[in-house]
Amino acid sequence: MPIYGYARVSTIDQDLAIQDAALRAAGCQVIRSEKKSGTQREGRSELATLLEFLQKGDTLMVTRVDRLARSVADLQDIVHTLKAKGVALRATEQPIDTSTASGKAFLDMLGVFAEFETNLRRERQLEGIAAAKARGVYKGRRRQIDAAEIRRLRDEEKLGATAIARRLGIARASVYRVLA
Repeated sequence: MPIYGYARVSTIDQDLAIQDAALRAAGCQVIRSEKKSGTQREGRSELATLLEFLQKGDTLMVTRVDRLARSVADLQDIVHTLKAKGVALRATEQPIDTSTASGKAFLDMLGVFAEFETNLRRERQLEGIAAAKARGVYKGRRRQIDAAEIRRLRDEEKLGATAIARRLGIARASVYRVLA
């Protein structure tokens, strides 16, 4: 029974080496890895490739469940997909093995905690932003598009949307939105 590994980190400056070494030590011959957020499956092409490729009797190995999903719904969806294909899920650092009842139960509990952690982090971030705004430190993202300049280029220089977009280095759709 082949064992396939999946490694993921959230940002490009994080390193996959530790996960890679743990998965190789666990017997993974093939490891797919990516540097993407785990809060959603969209854009995680390596995971999608694995989920399509895996066949009955295979095992998907991760180091920890939070490398696979950050929400209970997403985790359950992935586990359902694996189960329908006859693929087991195991983790190197957690007692997870979906081929056993206790492994399934532990997986569900960890999924709840992973989602809880994500929600707490989001709340702390929003609280920090609100406090910074109250102190006048955080002003939000700087406005990228100068609506007055777009109108000036159209009215005074008689430029069209494409020419305005090229000159300002913005998308043509942005010009149309401002002019609408």
